[in-house]
Amino acid sequence: MTVAPQRPGALTRPASVTPELLARLTARVASDGSRTPWALTEVYTGETLVELPQSTPSDIERAFAEARAAQVRWAATPVKQRLEVFKRAHTLLIDNAQRTADLIQVESGKNRRMAIEETCDPPMVMSYYLKRAKKLLAPKKHGGPVPIVSGSTEVRVPKGVVGIIAPWNFPFATGLSDAIPALIAGNAVVVKPDNKTALSPLYGISLLEEAGLPKGLFQVVCGEGPDVGPTLIDNADYVMFTGSTATGRVIGERAGRNLIGCCLELGGKNPMIVLDDVNVEEWVEGTTFGVFGNTGQICMHIERIYLPESRYDELKSAFVTRAANLEIGAAYDFGPEIGSLVSPDHRDRVASHVEDAVAKGATVLTGGRARPDIGPAFFEPTVLEGVTKDMLAGHTETFGPVVSLYSYRTVDEAIHLANDTDYGLNASVWSGDLARAEAVAARIESGNVNINDALATAYASKGSPSGGVKKSGVGARHGDQGLLKYTDAKNVAVLKKQVMGPRPGQAYDAYVKQMLSSLKLMRRLRVR
Repeated sequence: MTVAPQRPGALTRPASVTPELLARLTARVASDGSRTPWALTEVYTGETLVELPQSTPSDIERAFAEARAAQVRWAATPVKQRLEVFKRAHTLLIDNAQRTADLIQVESGKNRRMAIEETCDPPMVMSYYLKRAKKLLAPKKHGGPVPIVSGSTEVRVPKGVVGIIAPWNFPFATGLSDAIPALIAGNAVVVKPDNKTALSPLYGISLLEEAGLPKGLFQVVCGEGPDVGPTLIDNADYVMFTGSTATGRVIGERAGRNLIGCCLELGGKNPMIVLDDVNVEEWVEGTTFGVFGNTGQICMHIERIYLPESRYDELKSAFVTRAANLEIGAAYDFGPEIGSLVSPDHRDRVASHVEDAVAKGATVLTGGRARPDIGPAFFEPTVLEGVTKDMLAGHTETFGPVVSLYSYRTVDEAIHLANDTDYGLNASVWSGDLARAEAVAARIESGNVNINDALATAYASKGSPSGGVKKSGVGARHGDQGLLKYTDAKNVAVLKKQVMGPRPGQAYDAYVKQMLSSLKLMRRLRVR
């Protein structure tokens, strides 16, 4: 494990993160000040950055009321004018990417490379919907029950106010990217970021308003989940949540009782199958990011790798060597390849999975230790061998820089092992033969499958829906579905002439005979 050298000024807080900026951002939180604020810390040092206001149920209800008032006006704004706001926002987000990355790093502790990549997600989402939204939201004509004299129109109307509960691992990306299609569709948004990482989404919202998004349309409430979640769900017309399966189940149940829709991206225990014809150099580099990117705190990151028995030692040696030489460190520059975990509490959770595995017979091939000498929440990139399903690391999402290696004899065995989980969020297949890889991918039970990549290709393909199966979620973000889920379909049907029934004087049995014959004719003519 290589520790990043302490560069001059490496741990000096970014100059852009000023007390004035922090005060301006936190003032945007809906709060009457009656609750004890949250001490939001700089992860690298543990020092308090700012006192984050916390929202009461009354604050949340007031935020929804203000959002509803703004939403009525926004929904009446033509789609073309709404899109103009996001064209300007696209430019502003890119032009301010470095300051956004400063805030992301300060609050989450991720390395600079990952922070910059995170800033790219909302502009990518905007690009897709700037091209597709006008067509998706346009009224669509359909035939009626009787040709020529009847017809119907599918009209897309916004849900109203969408509640978004965003996670701490990608606070800027999820806080904004899940809101963008909702806003484009004509909704208002109330977002609850995680207390630990509220600064970057608050900054992103300020940029959207600078681009022309109406004030009040995008509200922010803060607090711990049990304090904020129930009131948020009870006031929302739709809920988008990213987080654990356990919490997602609670949110889904409450949304169901309220008869509102929800989209849930939940946990994963994501597998990778490596076939015996893989190029080892390409595989090692791609897999290193897929396992250790964002210090393993990616919903789609790989936690289980299945290697062919015939090449197991070779592939294991190459991967372990790369993992052992990753540069880990606390710095606001592009040096370290691995940053911090988000908090000491999460560091302890990751460590408990490794300790449990070792106690039950697993072997640490590299890493396996917390690194308080670097910062309060650092943990080494860790590779395990001999992990079994009775271990926490064998069946529960670790969500850290920890991966387990397994050997397989046949591809059928590998597929069975990959699918032997309650989760189904992401998977990866590596091979020098795309046809072979695609055949394996078709048999994997997962909402996303990457071929010759670990996770980024699927997630960055904004034109395709991305979601989980089994206990990894309900619904999807991205693609046409990612916008249409925030709308209701209204069916406006027109009958131009009263022909729905027997003609005057016509016997009803004759009318029925005519009606049934007409159905056969329309089927042959493909009218219906």
